[in-house]
Amino acid sequence: MNPSLLVRIACLLVLASGPALAQDAAKASRFYEDAQKRFDNKDIAGAIVQLKNALQADKNQLPVQLLLGRVLMADGQVVAAEVAFTEALRMGVDRAEIVLPLGQALMAQGKQQLLLQQPRMAPAGLPNSVRQRLLLIRATAYMDLGDDASALQSIQESRAIAPDLADTWLAEVPLRLRARQFKEATSAAETALRLAPKLAESHYQRGSIMHVRGDINGAIAAYTQALTLEPDHVEARISRAGLYLDSNRDADARADLNETRKRSPREPRAAYMLAVIAERAGDRQAAKAALVSVTNLLDPVPPEFIRYRPQLLLVNGLAHFGLQEWGKAKPPLEMFYRAQPTTPISKVLARIYVQEDNIDRAIEVLESYTRANPRDGQALTQLASAYVLKGRAAKATQLMQEALKTNDAPEYHAALGMALVQSGESDAARQQLLNAFKRDPSQLPAGLALVSLYLKGNQPQQASQVADQLLKQHPSNAMLLNLAGVAKAQSGDLGKARQLFEASLAANPNDLAPQLGLARLDIAAREFDAATKRLSALLKLDERNTEVLFDLAIAQERQGKADASLRTLQRAVELAGKNDLRPSFALVDLHLRQQRPGPALEVAKTLLGKAPEDLAALQTYARAQLANGDTTGARQTLTNATRRAGFEATKLVELAAMQFSAGDLDGASYSLDKALNGNKDLVPAQVLMATVLIRRGEHDKAEALARTLIKSQPKQAVGHQLLGDVAIARGQRAQAVDAYKQAHAIQPSSYTVLPLVVTLSAMDKPADARGIAEAWLKTHPKDFAVQKALADSAARAGDLPRARSAYETASRLRPDDAEVLNNLANIQLLLKDTKGASSNAQRALALAPSNPLFIDTLGWAQFQSGQVDSALIRLRDARLRAPNNPDIRFHLAAVLARNGRTAEAREELAAALRDGGDFDSRNAAKALLDTLK
Repeated sequence: MNPSLLVRIACLLVLASGPALAQDAAKASRFYEDAQKRFDNKDIAGAIVQLKNALQADKNQLPVQLLLGRVLMADGQVVAAEVAFTEALRMGVDRAEIVLPLGQALMAQGKQQLLLQQPRMAPAGLPNSVRQRLLLIRATAYMDLGDDASALQSIQESRAIAPDLADTWLAEVPLRLRARQFKEATSAAETALRLAPKLAESHYQRGSIMHVRGDINGAIAAYTQALTLEPDHVEARISRAGLYLDSNRDADARADLNETRKRSPREPRAAYMLAVIAERAGDRQAAKAALVSVTNLLDPVPPEFIRYRPQLLLVNGLAHFGLQEWGKAKPPLEMFYRAQPTTPISKVLARIYVQEDNIDRAIEVLESYTRANPRDGQALTQLASAYVLKGRAAKATQLMQEALKTNDAPEYHAALGMALVQSGESDAARQQLLNAFKRDPSQLPAGLALVSLYLKGNQPQQASQVADQLLKQHPSNAMLLNLAGVAKAQSGDLGKARQLFEASLAANPNDLAPQLGLARLDIAAREFDAATKRLSALLKLDERNTEVLFDLAIAQERQGKADASLRTLQRAVELAGKNDLRPSFALVDLHLRQQRPGPALEVAKTLLGKAPEDLAALQTYARAQLANGDTTGARQTLTNATRRAGFEATKLVELAAMQFSAGDLDGASYSLDKALNGNKDLVPAQVLMATVLIRRGEHDKAEALARTLIKSQPKQAVGHQLLGDVAIARGQRAQAVDAYKQAHAIQPSSYTVLPLVVTLSAMDKPADARGIAEAWLKTHPKDFAVQKALADSAARAGDLPRARSAYETASRLRPDDAEVLNNLANIQLLLKDTKGASSNAQRALALAPSNPLFIDTLGWAQFQSGQVDSALIRLRDARLRAPNNPDIRFHLAAVLARNGRTAEAREELAAALRDGGDFDSRNAAKALLDTLK
């Protein structure tokens, strides 16, 4: 079947399913809005029911998942809440919307270490208000893990954001108390009290200091003040009851404990203290009943949920101990002991060990207790010996270097080159292998390694030359035939590549590599059915083959099957061996292309854990950090990568380009200096250095370097291109156009046309820009980049019919370009073609389901078409993914206003207009806000 016909059929199927999907979305939207109202009115159970109804109607609604997580947290269902929040993250919610409740869910489950390690919970890249609160959650996690220094640092970082917020001072009090730094604790508590005199927690923390220092009356007074301000403050009431018990005021203690159980029926500490009171009164039956109540409350809780809650561990263990249930008492007490090995609980544990006839263990615990060891060692350690191969490679390198001093033999150069490859020193390895191959072309291993290095360095022509030489001596070698096919494919000679792959397959019919090569050629030719058929046949032979899964995922993504591609890659990552990193690289790339920076960072972090010294893993992690807005972290990662790259020039230029993207101009300059130190005439390094100089404002130096390139590379456009860039930086657009025209005259290409079109458009010369673009397209009608630039220029000039026509042509050239489809949909909206806009917006969204701009376009198109309910849920989704986009917030506000949700609409409009910056919908947003006052 004709591929274009397949595309048309697929589009018809998508359009046919539209009404049903819209009905589901509208139904889900109504359930969601009702759930929101119920949640606002504290009808938790009703809200949960309605949210589940919404998910049953449409399981892909991001706002529903987010609200479900919050409602479940309010209901105490922390595991289910984490699942809902994680699903919302997977669906693309902006991290800022979810890190705080997700952090609370993780803490409630004892997942402190996970909270601190997960990239999605990192403070970097979050708005200040969210980062400030998250830092306090992290401080609590660090305290639970015994890392007081990091806890204090997190508190101080939080305070630096909001120094007048009482919470940042209150968080310091328990940390200082644990270190018995009473002066600092008191200072923090008093500061909090001054900032928030009516906050119950301020009085509670002040009371806790008095409590520890033995000021019983002062502590009781402070706790009483806290309870006056907030009667539901459980910690204040439990603490006051404890002081009443210590003071033998059992009646007062019982009153507080009964009130606690009334307000918080599942509070086990209250039940335990009531058991103590009953035991004092000689009422063993009541004491036993109270202890059973404690165990009934805590035993069903997974141990990891309370591992960092020593009071809960203690009362659970002591309750079982009081019931003489030694086996059940031991686990929580051992967990408590591991956290606090020098407390008197050691003696209780020793008694249990004696009951079990484990005398040695009892002695060990008691000796540890009497020695008063202040703390256990750190819980975490770094892994440093997973990769020893590099060390062996260094030894091999040294051996061959010594051997070459006495015998300059080709095989020694080959062996040295192989060792350098293993060490990651590609440039030096290439020199040694080339030396061996030139002196002895029969060196097949050296030749194969050299071809692979050329391919890795994106030098397919050189790879083909070496492969062709080898084939003269080894015409039937299946491995060589396949590698030669790869070189031809990368060189663009797909016909010759297919012949070589088929010859390799004929030489070895069971070899997987040439079959994958043929599938990749099918994909390159957009023959997706043929590629899928070939790959599916290979999977039947081995369903766990990650290479096949990897290529199948590529084919699925190129067909627009983003979800299928994601599942296939995730399967490949699961099956991949420890050293098989390619599926992980591909999964990170897919997440980034699909606008899922959070999941991309998660995969990249895991990948880096597998290969902490791998240069590509470091680069991938840095790209994910940049996508998540963590430029500081990316800069550090790239600095580490630069050290790892040594003096490998091509890699250093790659890293410099990434450092430039991260805004680390000093780092980029350093990397380029290293690259140029080994090869001062390396053109890519010179070009990027000039670009760095332009960004730094050192225009004279950049111009000098550009003119040096013009002299050294007179037949290349790059020097003139750089002169144009310098002129743009100086605000001299006319001179820039002259330079770009000269570059285009020397080396006509898409690369030299684009700057001309863009610059002339920016100079409000759309006719000139259009003339140049159309002249180029007459002889190069399939140049997608220039066609898209022509469309962008027309759109910028307000020539909507011409922009529409140009985007339609660009879309025909590249049907799977989501940005073009989205731009076309926006132009159609301006032309009042809501039907066409909805169709193209749906196609764009199918290619990039998590892109908030594409979701916004479809939602706005649905609103313009009168599909208010469907538009509302779409635009809520887009706003959660991109809360800082004012146009999206205006669109959501417009739909909310139409739906009668005036207060929420005003909030969205106020947020959109808050910063005072300009955006497309600013005037419309102001006008709408005026009507809602």
